[in-house]
Amino acid sequence: MSHDHEFVATAIFALTYLLISGRRLKILPLNRPAAALLGTVLMVASGVLTPQQAYRAVDYDTLVLLLGMMLISAYLGLAGFFDWAADWVLRVGGTPQRLLLYLIVVSGTLSALLVNDTVCLMLTPLVVAVMVRSGLPLPPYLLALAMSANLGSVATLVGNPQNMIISQLGREHLSFVRFSASLLPVAVTGLALEYAVLRFGFRRVLGAAIIRQPEKVARPLDVRLTTLSLGTLALVFLGFLCGLNLAWTALAGGALVIVLARRDTHEVLKLVDWHLLVFFAALFVVVEGLNGTGLTDQAYARLRGVFGTTATAQAWNFAWFAALGSNVFSNVPFVLVAGKWIGSFQNPELMWKVMALATTFAGNLTLLGSVANLIVVESARGHCEVGFWDYARFGIPITIVTTVAGMGLLVLLD
Repeated sequence: MSHDHEFVATAIFALTYLLISGRRLKILPLNRPAAALLGTVLMVASGVLTPQQAYRAVDYDTLVLLLGMMLISAYLGLAGFFDWAADWVLRVGGTPQRLLLYLIVVSGTLSALLVNDTVCLMLTPLVVAVMVRSGLPLPPYLLALAMSANLGSVATLVGNPQNMIISQLGREHLSFVRFSASLLPVAVTGLALEYAVLRFGFRRVLGAAIIRQPEKVARPLDVRLTTLSLGTLALVFLGFLCGLNLAWTALAGGALVIVLARRDTHEVLKLVDWHLLVFFAALFVVVEGLNGTGLTDQAYARLRGVFGTTATAQAWNFAWFAALGSNVFSNVPFVLVAGKWIGSFQNPELMWKVMALATTFAGNLTLLGSVANLIVVESARGHCEVGFWDYARFGIPITIVTTVAGMGLLVLLD
């Protein structure tokens, strides 16, 4: 690549990152997918990449995997499953403290099985509605929902978007079973620590709260569609455990529900987050344009000595580097760029798991650290305002303690 093209590619990446990481600018009021799409077009129009190179840069397995899981989630939403889950948690809670625990468990579990952003999108309106009717304070439960969705999603390769990318980039070193065997205990530990911190931090608020029995949620549970969707999800995970291709197993599950559900497919496809799929596809191209400059390799060459020489030292040092990088550059772009470095570490399998843990847990650091956080806070706006520091005073300690404990457990288990 010529020096001119290197400069142009770097400038396009910087512009794209600026647009996707910050608030919309008055000059270019673009959301994240539109900004990434603009970066893709500029990479091709400027000659940094040819159209053929742009096509090859897209990891279609990641998009197919995400689409398959979204389809199953969409049918669970149509069946009223998320409504039922939220209502069940709020009814059997008994005390505000126990209700907090149940919400954390349900949110974390669902996020491990489905995409965490989808879980937050489905559950937040229900949690807000029933909390308001129950007369309970919203902040502890909103933070619990967002943070547990992030923490629980680390348990599987399909729990969040960055894990899905890791599953494809690290397919030579990772298996679904081995990944979950290492990260499931980490997720459980993280959820337990989250509960301890939130319960202590909100001890006066929760101690003074009294639960008023909420009214029944409006949407009834479609038992047939719920059974079909959950049964299909179980089959999909069985395929994952058997070592089948993650992407096409998930898509096959989505197609199976489409055929058997006998619902208007237009209604279902509207629930798929096409914006996220476009964002990922475009981001693959933009990052490939940057990688072609060799700057990422040069950056790693300079940083390599910082990570250490032993597998344990590399794991700990890279964990903090990844956590910082995820908050500076956003987790998905960071994974796409730093994923090229993993093969040169002492233990690549361990380092892929470290990347998954650090980039996921780092999402709890600040309000802007994760899309799931923003979904919860924005969906609750009008009922409760959660400011940057309102979130950070819990997010910072939870991120630190869960990352330290999770890394210690991960290194020990591996």
